[in-house]
Amino acid sequence: MSVYSQYTDSVLLHLLKKDDQSAYTEIFERYSRLLVNHAYKMLGSQDEANDVVQEVFLAIWNKRYELTVTGSLSSYLYKAVKNRILNHIAHEKVVSRYADSISDFIENDYVFADSNLRAKELEAIIAKEIALLPEKMREVFLLRKVEELSYDEIADQLNITDKTAKQQVYNSVKILREKLKSLMHVLIW
Repeated sequence: MSVYSQYTDSVLLHLLKKDDQSAYTEIFERYSRLLVNHAYKMLGSQDEANDVVQEVFLAIWNKRYELTVTGSLSSYLYKAVKNRILNHIAHEKVVSRYADSISDFIENDYVFADSNLRAKELEAIIAKEIALLPEKMREVFLLRKVEELSYDEIADQLNITDKTAKQQVYNSVKILREKLKSLMHVLIW
């Protein structure tokens, strides 16, 4: 049994910021199974759950020097996993919706060359542009457009006003529309 297993989470975080790999390993061993189980319940796929948790721990290692945890480490980790899952689900829904719209387009006898390549390019562009939105704006956008929550529900969940939620969605749609407008013309024609 490692001496690290006796350390509190706050001590482990302090050591992690000092580049202590053993502290990181202890945090991983302490929480990874619980987080994978939590992610699995939300995603229904063991592989996806493992991937999400691995991404969270990789991000923690990469940001260890500037990592700021307010509250408990377990709460921070669960929230990080939840956010990764929301991003994952949003990406899947965006891809699915786009695939559906392409199917409708093709079913209506519109055929264009390299449609599969164009679809994949646009899929990647949309996902990338959503990922590039500022974190809070992206979170509000995903809750509204993917999870289809009302502005009041978003406001309650994120402790913001419904006006702020509306403004964040408006701003994100405006940003995405601007970035995708010229690309859509190029990709479709």
